[in-house]
Amino acid sequence: MGKIRAVIADDNEEIRNYLSEVIQAAAEDIEVAGLASSGSEAVELAKKLKPDVILMDVQMESHTSGITAVEQIHRQFPDIKCIMLTIHENEEYMLRAYLAGAVDYIVKMSPTEKIVSSIYDVIDNKLLLRPEIAKKIMNEYQRLKENQKHVRETLQIMMMISTTEYEILRMVYNGDSYKKIAQKRFVQETTVRSQINHILKKFKKKRMKDVISLLRELNIFENDSGYQ
Repeated sequence: MGKIRAVIADDNEEIRNYLSEVIQAAAEDIEVAGLASSGSEAVELAKKLKPDVILMDVQMESHTSGITAVEQIHRQFPDIKCIMLTIHENEEYMLRAYLAGAVDYIVKMSPTEKIVSSIYDVIDNKLLLRPEIAKKIMNEYQRLKENQKHVRETLQIMMMISTTEYEILRMVYNGDSYKKIAQKRFVQETTVRSQINHILKKFKKKRMKDVISLLRELNIFENDSGYQ
């Protein structure tokens, strides 16, 4: 096999040049065939040069332009291996990068040996998910999964809320005290407290503060002025 041809995409010229120099100095069989300053430029170089591997910065012309570029490259040239470069590890960006087609994700200021090792590994089609990255991805996946479940359950409860309970929830959400709610609804405060207890049971919560926190996450009442 001949030299491994690489492209480095980073919007910082100093970092591009630095990575190019240290990688070629550390590995005689890796040739940096091109440098790109943006995600769109990286896509064009991929078409023009057909490199073996691209080291792609996540954030260039936009916060996720590198991920977008990887997605385009992976779709058109699936044999090109894309390694994401970043200043610091971000679980959400990691997950999005791998879903886009990236094969590894490393901090750009990692030791040269680690960067070179990543290039060799992706070229050899070795298992690329290092344990710490696999753990971060699984944590993010679990967080998203739990969040979806949490949203679904809250919406299901809201479907079981009566019109009266909905109005009381809206008033508490807007900061009204139980006394003020009773005055607005022309009932005793004890009646409002009894209705609040029913609401808490439906949400399986002990405090209205926790219920309101759930509703704020879903923006249930953001555009609802209610009845005055």
